[in-house]
Formats: sequence, structure tokens, C-alpha cells
Amino acid sequence: MSARDDVLARVRAALRDVPAGEALAPPAYEPPPAPAGDPVARFAERVADYQATVRDANELAATIVRVCAEHGARRLGVPTGLLEGWRPNGLELVEDDGLSAHDLDALDGALTGCALAIAETGTIVLDGGERSGRRALTLVPDLHVCLVERAHVVATVSEAIRALEGARGPFTFVSGPSATSDIELDRVEGVHGPRRLEVLLV
Repeated sequence: MSARDDVLARVRAALRDVPAGEALAPPAYEPPPAPAGDPVARFAERVADYQATVRDANELAATIVRVCAEHGARRLGVPTGLLEGWRPNGLELVEDDGLSAHDLDALDGALTGCALAIAETGTIVLDGGERSGRRALTLVPDLHVCLVERAHVVATVSEAIRALEGARGPFTFVSGPSATSDIELDRVEGVHGPRRLEVLLV
């Protein structure tokens, strides 16, 4: 008898007294209740924990220009479907209509929206759609300025998954700037995405 046969025989023996079909029935899932309080405030707090910057952007165009000036960013890649009201004057906006990795790397940053945001984890969800842009646009440039609509901030991960049901991907879940730690726990940023993340609440 092979090891595989031995394992399967033990599984069958363990399930001998279980009625047919019962073992395959998944338990009913009860999502946890949403925590009390303002989800937008909780989202901002959690994002800041990840060393990203969160700002209110009631004067959106002026805020975008000011943020870019702080980072020395003049040329930003944008998705082709980015809303006109989200395109400030005074910056060179380069539409990503299939820019190469080399062209993306030559940009100062990327300016995008997102599908939604999750307060529980401080996560931005990008869906590759008209506002988010394709994945390469938000991973190659060193600066990502992401516009998050307050109305699209959900309280929990469960709510986010339900909201995304039926939507097309690929989905990218972003919690703060790209960062990793080596065996000595030395933090290194920018290994697999932008080192700098600016979140503007619209």
C-alpha cells in the first residue's frame, strides 16, 4: 500500500459513521457585526498605521497639486477613465493606454481612484477598472496618489467581499506602501510596489 492509499484509508475509516453528504456540508457563515463608529475615520486611522499619509481633500485639485509638490512629482500616470474633475491643472497627466514598464518607471507617480476601501484593515481595493487603472500603473511608479471616495468606504472585509461579488478583476488589496522585512526585521520599502502612498479622502 502506498502512503496515499494509507492516508485515504484512514480518512474513509474516520468518516465511516458520518451519513453520506453530511461531511461535505459547510457550516453556515455568520459575518461579524460591523463595529460602531465612523468607518471613514477608522479607515484613516488604520491607513496611517501603515505609514501612509491620509488627507481630507475637500478642495481636491489644490490638494493633489500640493501633495505632488511635496514629493517633487510633476508627471503622473492616470487611468484613461479617470474622472475629469479628478484631473488637476498644473500637472502633466499621462494616460496609461498601454504604457511600457520603462515608460511607467519614468513617471513621477500615479494618480488613481479605487473600487472601495475597508475600514477594518485600512485597505484600498483596486479592481483594474476605469478609476483604478491596470495593476502595473499602481505598482511600477514610486508614488501612488489614491483618491478614496468616502461613500465607498465599507466597515469590514465581509462587506467588501459582498460588494465585489460579480465584479471583474484582477483585484489588488493595498494596505499601506510596499514594504517587507528581512530576517533581521529591517524594514525595506518599495520592493514590490510604490514606496510612498498618499490617500486623499474625496
